[in-house]
Amino acid sequence: MTVSVIIVNWNRSKLLQACLKSLETQSVAGFEVVIVDNGSTDDSVAMAEREFGAGKPFSLKFVRNRENRGFCAANNQGIQAASGDRIALLNNDAEAGPGWIAALLEAFELDEAVGMAASKVLVHGDPGRIDKAGHLIYLDGQNRGRGSGERDEGQFDQREEVLWPDGCAAMYRRRMLEEIGGFDEDLFAYADDAELGLRARVAGWNCLYMPEAVVRHHRGSTLGLESPRRLALIERNRVLLAVKLFPWSLLWLNAVYYLVRIVAGLSAAANDKGEVCRFPGIRGKLRVATAMLKGDLAALRMMPRFFRKRREIEKIRKLTPKQVKDLLLRHRISLKELNEQAV
Repeated sequence: MTVSVIIVNWNRSKLLQACLKSLETQSVAGFEVVIVDNGSTDDSVAMAEREFGAGKPFSLKFVRNRENRGFCAANNQGIQAASGDRIALLNNDAEAGPGWIAALLEAFELDEAVGMAASKVLVHGDPGRIDKAGHLIYLDGQNRGRGSGERDEGQFDQREEVLWPDGCAAMYRRRMLEEIGGFDEDLFAYADDAELGLRARVAGWNCLYMPEAVVRHHRGSTLGLESPRRLALIERNRVLLAVKLFPWSLLWLNAVYYLVRIVAGLSAAANDKGEVCRFPGIRGKLRVATAMLKGDLAALRMMPRFFRKRREIEKIRKLTPKQVKDLLLRHRISLKELNEQAV
């Protein structure tokens, strides 16, 4: 069995260096690393070639883009260039523990229906705190990391089914990707792992969470946690995710769930909780509102294309709409947890 680890890089030479060093410590050897560089202007590629080009427990490939093609397109390029039948994704701002690859590989040996394996992702600067242990979803399409922000006290130390893995540290069965397709490049970045994961679930594949696969992650290092563009992409893509993959019984109610979430979010912000607290004062709240409006308008323009994609999903569908709804209900995040997290 061969493994390819794909790292999408856009600048951040120091983070990439630490990421690659963590792969030197893996308990398995003989895997390949595919670095897809999205037009970096720093010395990322030169550093990787110089320090990790030979004599390592892994071989190294490069895909060089002249511009930033986004997380989705770059990962698809990496998948195409990879030779492994197990495809791992590792963000350039993440560092894998020594047993990361070995633990994820084991997930696929347990059940042929497992198409995805999820890591236990910890906060880099506070490794006693959970970043993500798989994913949960709210019924308007907003997804969040399971346990995000919680102290790691063993509550996520058991192997179990989760909805899908976080794309910053995941492994996929190549056969699954060949069946359902890769990342939806129209999303560019954010919610891309959610769309791929839910599409895989609709096609009948499962996801297993492996707590032994530990990664430490620098949160929000790509655009920054306070970036209005990040908020706009998250808002746009949660709408497009629902349009493409949600059963009609939930999609009709999307605006209702969304309004309920916004009201709950404002209530949490009034008590200094949740993500909106990162944007203090009236001016900060206006930045959030403007970003979300931009996201919604962008989603509206893209909806016809995503309704066409919705029809294409029928070609790979294994779960009925009712089964998809039950799956989402089983892995939903509560309003309280969603709006009190600061991610």
